[in-house]
Amino acid sequence: MEKIKSYLPDLSEEQYEKLTLLGELYKEWNEKINLISRKDIDNIYIHHILHSLSIAKIVPFKPYTRILDFGTGGGLPGLPLAIVFPQSHFLLIDSIGKKIKVVQDISQRLDLANVKAEHKRGETVREKVDFVVCRAVTNIDKLYKWTLPLVNKQHYNKLSNGLLCLKGGDVKKETENIKKKIKIFSLKKEFNLDYYDEKYLLHIAK
Repeated sequence: MEKIKSYLPDLSEEQYEKLTLLGELYKEWNEKINLISRKDIDNIYIHHILHSLSIAKIVPFKPYTRILDFGTGGGLPGLPLAIVFPQSHFLLIDSIGKKIKVVQDISQRLDLANVKAEHKRGETVREKVDFVVCRAVTNIDKLYKWTLPLVNKQHYNKLSNGLLCLKGGDVKKETENIKKKIKIFSLKKEFNLDYYDEKYLLHIAK
């Protein structure tokens, strides 16, 4: 957690406490359901929670922003972001029911009133949002086609409304067939840690 404090110094003590407890709850649940690789669970704060919060470093969501976490799995990146942005609204969806039950339990135990978690597939979502966030769910061109219809055109945040996707590896090759302009943010510039050498946040505007 000290690393998270050093990279996100403006968070309140309550937010740090909730992020700390979030990591402990993931460790607890991971004994029952494989949410995160058991080889990597000890790195929950740096490899998963801080990774999720890289979005907060690049896009500080304004109050009342509506965010859809598409294919949230166990709640990443949605739950850490909901802790940091309590005045924004988060809808977390996944097609695997047992993972959504975990997200519901954790959000309740952390008293995250700004989170709604639902067991559903992406194509059944009808809500309009300002941003869709995801963490390496599938190929970016598929994500773009699936999610952009859900995004409002009118925007008021630092970045235009659209898709925010955390990806690793050769992202330029993966995005070469997308005609829309893509902004690629290197997370190594935000977090000077070896883990982030080839980690990126991709933004595709509505």
